Amino acid sequence: MPAPVLSRRDLDFLLYDWLDVESLTSRERFAEHSRDTFDAVLDLSADLASKHFATHNKKADAQEPRIGEDGRVEIIPEVKAALDLFAKAGLIAGGFDESLGGMQLPMTLLRASMAWFQAANAGTSSYPFLTAANASLLVTHGSEEQIEKFVPAMLEGRFFGTMCLSEPQAGSSLADITTKAVPADDGTYRITGTKMWISGGDHELTENIVHLVLAKIPGGPAGVKGISLFIVPKFLVDDEGTLGDRNDVALVGLNHKMGNRGTTNALLNLGEGAFTPGGDAGAVGYLLGEPHKGLQYMFHMMNEARIGVGFLATSLGYAGYLQSLDYARTRTQGRPLGAKDPASPQVPLIEHTDIRRMLLAQKSYVEGALALGLYCSKLVDEQNTAADDDVRAKAGLLLDVLTPIAKSWPSQWCLEANSLAIQVLGGYGYTREFDVEQYYRDNRLNPIHEGTHGIQGMDLLGRKVVMQGGAGLLLLGETISATVEKALAAGGEVAEYAQQLRAATERVAATTAALWSTGDPAVALANSTVYLEAVGHTVVAWIWLEQLLAVGDREGDFFDGKRAAARYFYRFELPKTGSQFDLLSSLDRTTLDVSPAAF
Repeated sequence: MPAPVLSRRDLDFLLYDWLDVESLTSRERFAEHSRDTFDAVLDLSADLASKHFATHNKKADAQEPRIGEDGRVEIIPEVKAALDLFAKAGLIAGGFDESLGGMQLPMTLLRASMAWFQAANAGTSSYPFLTAANASLLVTHGSEEQIEKFVPAMLEGRFFGTMCLSEPQAGSSLADITTKAVPADDGTYRITGTKMWISGGDHELTENIVHLVLAKIPGGPAGVKGISLFIVPKFLVDDEGTLGDRNDVALVGLNHKMGNRGTTNALLNLGEGAFTPGGDAGAVGYLLGEPHKGLQYMFHMMNEARIGVGFLATSLGYAGYLQSLDYARTRTQGRPLGAKDPASPQVPLIEHTDIRRMLLAQKSYVEGALALGLYCSKLVDEQNTAADDDVRAKAGLLLDVLTPIAKSWPSQWCLEANSLAIQVLGGYGYTREFDVEQYYRDNRLNPIHEGTHGIQGMDLLGRKVVMQGGAGLLLLGETISATVEKALAAGGEVAEYAQQLRAATERVAATTAALWSTGDPAVALANSTVYLEAVGHTVVAWIWLEQLLAVGDREGDFFDGKRAAARYFYRFELPKTGSQFDLLSSLDRTTLDVSPAAF
């Protein structure tokens, strides 16, 4: 029997023992739910993921999407079958209003549910993930007509959604996009341009694809201030919801990826084909919200996607950890150090201390990352449904600060967990016959998409910790300090960790002040990626201390495992931040001063 891809025991501990998600059912939005309905969603998710997603994961990797002779994308049939079941179960609609056909589930439960599918099959799970985020943006910023026309079909799984930001010449520099939107006489726009790296950009899995496209209206402000957002469907939809003509959105090609191959990744041309309704050339687009506020609207989807990327990285890291743990328990190799009889039986790999080191590292990364992601998801629920306005505002502010960490930290360290899983399996881990090789390839995308480490580092240091006069950083420090005080009162080993965490948190504040002391953004941001790593490690150390307080003095293998992983993180990982804070505080200019000609 294959190893599970996630630990239900860990999810239950994090959701119920630590975050007390069940208490959300006292709120009006979640009043129809209970622990029983939450468990039913998790049970269903685990069952669908294991039976219908994991079963074609390797096949979808080996037989990646291709363009057929008729110009259409060909995908193995198991992908559509799995996605149809996902949609039929109501999981795309899970977090939406009942009036739209949703279940009004808390975001914390939805993320936990989705983690099963992300761990089981990264490629197939990306389609509904993007669709739900697309629909959420439409519900928040779209008109009643736009919502009615597109959202119900997306929540039913008849339409899927994408986000079209990047262009071949611009990449992550969205100020430099050139896609153009010209007003037409009928109140729509004609969109022309090229979009690159579009996940789910074309396929035959659904009746329609709803693209959310960033473009510039001629005459608007320069740079990002001139970006608007448009709904550009693959097929036009009339007022009754009936599909009409094919829109002028053409598939140019598919990108061939190292991993995550089951999700199509497309190069799209808009407005360069034969479809010219009323003589106006270009793809038909519908302005979403107000002109020139497109990037502001898109951040709604981007921030949701960033936390989702963190979950994807976590899920893949977790699946690799559990497979390497199962292998280490069952594979016999070598004998204990000091064994006197060379003919004595070989022992399981897990008996060797270096294997235990690698397993503990993985456990500390993936369980820390999962807890961080669920904590951020709980902040979304607090921001949206808490009765107290001050609680809602603080949850939103803390979420803003933590989002770049929740995206990048799992993308870096759960990828490292995948690397260690390969190492535990040795030569077998490097072969395609074992899943850990694919997990690594699938996960390697996550440090890149939805904003690289460099972008997240600049966002954290350049925006999030200094916004509102540093209110976000102050709130983070106060929140961590509250945990520290509880741990100090508890005494014992957790009190020792609390002292370490307090010192690291003080260094975060002092280092941030030092970096901005010169008033020169170039100096402050030169090593923002190092800042992101150091603050990320401090935050995850806090999350581990939170978990230990929830463990308390309870006995059993599960709780002993939590204690061991936390001990590893505090003794092996958190001390790494000391040299990073030293470097940052020195205002090092190595990367600024080196000449491009020196490379």
